Amino acid sequence: MLLFALVLVCYMMTLLGNTTIIVVSRLDPGLHTPMYFFLSNLSFLDICFTTSLGPHMLLNFWRKSKTITYGGCVAELYISLALGSIECILLAVMAYDRYAAICHPLHYTTIMSHSLCFTMAAISWISGFSNSLVHTVMILRLPLCGRNQVDHFFCELPAFLQLACVDTSLNEVVMFSTSVLFLLVPVSLITVSYGYIAAAVLRIHSAKGRKRAFNTCSSHLMVVWLFYGTAIFNYFQPLSISSRD
Repeated sequence: MLLFALVLVCYMMTLLGNTTIIVVSRLDPGLHTPMYFFLSNLSFLDICFTTSLGPHMLLNFWRKSKTITYGGCVAELYISLALGSIECILLAVMAYDRYAAICHPLHYTTIMSHSLCFTMAAISWISGFSNSLVHTVMILRLPLCGRNQVDHFFCELPAFLQLACVDTSLNEVVMFSTSVLFLLVPVSLITVSYGYIAAAVLRIHSAKGRKRAFNTCSSHLMVVWLFYGTAIFNYFQPLSISSRD
């Protein structure tokens, strides 16, 4: 019940906070900028992401029989993995937007044109669903033997692989490779972007200007640290040492 209360509060805060961001960004003409376009994308994505996992997890906290159909488990895997992959790319895109705004303020509107913003957002969504499709198809080809018990709160890739009764080396190699592509590469691009941003901020003589630039980036950096940190820890550890704990 403690977990139920904690997850429920976090879920409701996520829905309320992200919905507010989307509504305010749409209603206020002053927020019709690339920064808030990507922020609205991220908010909508987070609503979908948490909804793909949260309600079923909350239901399981109440039920004695914590079962899910095979089709439901695969669907949960596909949707959550797709949305997580999209967030990886979208956070890197937002870092580039901040780089353009702070390092090239005079050319910002030219660099971040409407067409480029839509293109980058579309690439994020398409690449995320494509990545998830590859993993899901490979999962569907694995035979499952014995009692299929997922030692996890939801159907996630590492937990699902442990149900297979055949060698999953190929799946693990593909998972590691796509983790590099969707986790390490975006993190590297974000690090480079913020390296340039830090250098530009240090050149600002006004303390007010430096504070404004820092405030613009601090929330994004916090999200990057929380999201990528947990994802890298989860997907880059060897599957054999994964446990219920």
